[in-house]
Amino acid sequence: MIHQYKLNNYNIVLDTCSGSVHVVDPVAYDVIALYPHHTPEEIVSAVLAKYEAGGYAPAGGDEPLSAKDSAPAGGDEPLTAGDILACIGDVKTLKEQGQLFSPDTFAEIAGTFKERSGDVVKALCLHVAHTCNLNCSYCFASQGKYHGERALMSFETGRRALDFLIENSGSRTNLEVDFFGGEPLMNWQVVKDLVFYARSVEKEHRKNFRFTLTTNGLLIDDDVIDFANREMSNVVLSLDGRKEIHDRLRVDYAGHGSYDRIVPKFQQLVKARGGKNYYIRGTFTHANPDFTRDVFHMAELGFTELSMEPVVASPDDPAALTADDIEIVKQQYELLAVEMLRRKKEGRPLTFYHYMLDLTEGPCIYKRISGCGSGTEYMAVTPWGDLYPCHQFVGDEAYRLGNIWDGVTNEALREEFRSCNAYARPECNDCWAKFYCSGGCAANAYHASGSIRGVYAPGCELFKKRIECAIMMKAAEAEM
Repeated sequence: MIHQYKLNNYNIVLDTCSGSVHVVDPVAYDVIALYPHHTPEEIVSAVLAKYEAGGYAPAGGDEPLSAKDSAPAGGDEPLTAGDILACIGDVKTLKEQGQLFSPDTFAEIAGTFKERSGDVVKALCLHVAHTCNLNCSYCFASQGKYHGERALMSFETGRRALDFLIENSGSRTNLEVDFFGGEPLMNWQVVKDLVFYARSVEKEHRKNFRFTLTTNGLLIDDDVIDFANREMSNVVLSLDGRKEIHDRLRVDYAGHGSYDRIVPKFQQLVKARGGKNYYIRGTFTHANPDFTRDVFHMAELGFTELSMEPVVASPDDPAALTADDIEIVKQQYELLAVEMLRRKKEGRPLTFYHYMLDLTEGPCIYKRISGCGSGTEYMAVTPWGDLYPCHQFVGDEAYRLGNIWDGVTNEALREEFRSCNAYARPECNDCWAKFYCSGGCAANAYHASGSIRGVYAPGCELFKKRIECAIMMKAAEAEM
């Protein structure tokens, strides 16, 4: 399967199963599109007919068309049948090398990948606070309560969660723990105590804990900054962009916006972080499908590690993206990619989470097929010690896996998640992007369709546009 598209003056051909990316001239682009179902004579006739009205110089040279080939070469020499036949030969060579029209060799073994990892758990999302000091109307977690009661995790429950992770991590050395909420800083002392406990036991168990903190920022102070910058491998800071956009939905219980209170704290934390990982993470809604304005605003504030996520909401929610919004957002992704390339040339680069793509040493085929590992390798822990496949399932009793004392008791549910991969959804079978999204988010699919094997169509559409932009950026960066 191949996917072809044009973006920012690049003609891009992606071979789905091999992962090969080819940036080609217009003639090669057309030849590749015709190649599977036409004879060489038919291809020559069709391409000559298209270009006979004007001159065109082929890329030339003896090398086969590959990811190093540039955009149109231009020129005045007329295109000949010999040029097209030579291009067809290059395409044939790439096919023989497994870089174009490569067969799918993964379908039969996709279901075995997660079986090989057994019941190993490598990451936990610790819900240390089912409460929040903000009242964001679009919050999937029901303002931190997860459709239940407000609660704080005790140190004893958190310690048992860390012991559960160690006991179930097998031979894995690196273990991930996210401190999440609600707002985890509302239970800050327990967060610190749990980090101290993990550090005290990791060497004897030959483990290495990597912690992440996600916060809305209201309670950040010097102690939080010092501790987070020392102990947290990553910090996720919630900011929706421009003041008028952020304060529209991210308000406290008195209805007051939080922008002015958190931005200086975020700037202080990031400056003191000294280059360690962080993300400014925002959500865009129907109010701002032109979200790049918010991305660039956050860059003006001095933040360079950025993520903006589309809201996931029911269609009748005022914040939900409409069909018209989706089209605007896709244009915005293209605008963002081009602007990021310009800024990189100028020596002031930005990192955008969804454009982080490694075409040479990216995720292994296991991850590309199996996805995030929710419900198998990754689980969420409530303040009471219950286990769920991930934070977006918390509070739905049908998706409770067990608890940190008894372990996973709902084995059927775990098996359902174990079998969920890029091949588990019929809609994904013919999708060129399936090895980039691994079939998509199980939680989004469930909330949109009622099944973790369903699809969230707007999310698919936006994901594919982001990948197209990310690949185009790689092509452009190769020329810098």
